[in-house]
Amino acid sequence: MHDAEKNWWAAPYAAAGLDATVPVPASKSLTNRYLILAALASSPSTIHNTLISRDTELMLSALAGFGVGIKRTEQADGSTTVDITPGQLAAGPLAIDCGLAGTVMRFVPPLAAVAGAKVAFDGDAAARVRPMAPVLDALAALGARIDYAGSTGMLPFTIDASELKQDAEVVIDASGSSQFISALLLVGQALPGGLKLRAAPGPIASPDHIAMTVQTLRDLGVEVSVDADARGWSIAPGQLVGFTVTVEPDLSNAGPFLAAALASHGTVRVPFWPARTTQVGGKWVEILAAMGAEVSHGGDGVLTVRGTGVIRGIDYADASELAPTLAALCVLADSPSKLTGIGHLRGHETDRLAALETELSKVGARITATADALEIVPGALQAADIDSYEDHRMATAGALLGLAIDGVRVENIATTAKTMPDFPQLWSRMAATVKGQG
Repeated sequence: MHDAEKNWWAAPYAAAGLDATVPVPASKSLTNRYLILAALASSPSTIHNTLISRDTELMLSALAGFGVGIKRTEQADGSTTVDITPGQLAAGPLAIDCGLAGTVMRFVPPLAAVAGAKVAFDGDAAARVRPMAPVLDALAALGARIDYAGSTGMLPFTIDASELKQDAEVVIDASGSSQFISALLLVGQALPGGLKLRAAPGPIASPDHIAMTVQTLRDLGVEVSVDADARGWSIAPGQLVGFTVTVEPDLSNAGPFLAAALASHGTVRVPFWPARTTQVGGKWVEILAAMGAEVSHGGDGVLTVRGTGVIRGIDYADASELAPTLAALCVLADSPSKLTGIGHLRGHETDRLAALETELSKVGARITATADALEIVPGALQAADIDSYEDHRMATAGALLGLAIDGVRVENIATTAKTMPDFPQLWSRMAATVKGQG
């Protein structure tokens, strides 16, 4: 596509320090985990503060296709409550649109296996290059038949799980995505013989997300045994009881707003920050403090980040989905940074390491992407056009750069609707505040 044909968004520039309070929408990761578990429960569930975004709409549509009852109620505070009425899951044949949602393309096939269903899966063009083989190989080991319409291990494919085995013990390669393990854990209790799962030798991507899945299951009464080396999991067969939960704010999506405090030498507050969390976004507290911010979490639940005028470089491991925003902030730092243990990001919405190397270099930094790391050396800043690659986290990284560099444009900012539909409005509103006025 030629530049003239692209949809460019002029990123707001902060000429002075911000002074903003930003309410962040609910967590996509937790929302879609709760939705899968509610569909498997023996009685109705109620999910308060449900995120409504493209990824969660795709999950809701998938569950409705299986015959799950879904009722939405808009609350006075603008949040959405979803009531889920489970039942006998439809055996198909069904067709599921995964869009570009990793939690749909990885979490729903095991649900099809539990249902003993025949289901065709497809998604966006960019989804057809995202790795799927480990979870599909695991389902095949349990007796499901997988027929590929294109490349083996990729969308589109059809699952026929009408003859699932009782023995549910699998080894799975989790080096490409933690979602492969989470997908099996979420349905483990509903499999005929429960689940014994072991990670194959090698790295495990985003172990924090697996810990989130385990804790979510335990909070809802599922007994999950974790091996001493944190590479094996066991779940006995059983029946999950319906539940009522309130979804936390999405702490990963809060990252660009909190980082804006450093980028603008201002102050940004995010309300309802949990005292404890399994979200990887909880790491922003330690990351931003290490880079020079003053960070406080009050008794009112508000997390406050204040830029001090200093942005220090950082060496950080396993930043996971925080890496694009963190890398953009490192471009604005006063010293080099290195982000390691993030090779799995090459298999996300785009090859994020290659994309970050290309796009961050445009604004004057020297970026080196290795197999699993980014090395970032800040340079003289300059305006540039930042491509998003249809990746919401690349788009928000570009917005952060634009806050500190006048004249930055971001291509297709609407891609942020994947997990945060109101991002452009929230960002512009925040960028319009200055100390003493907002």
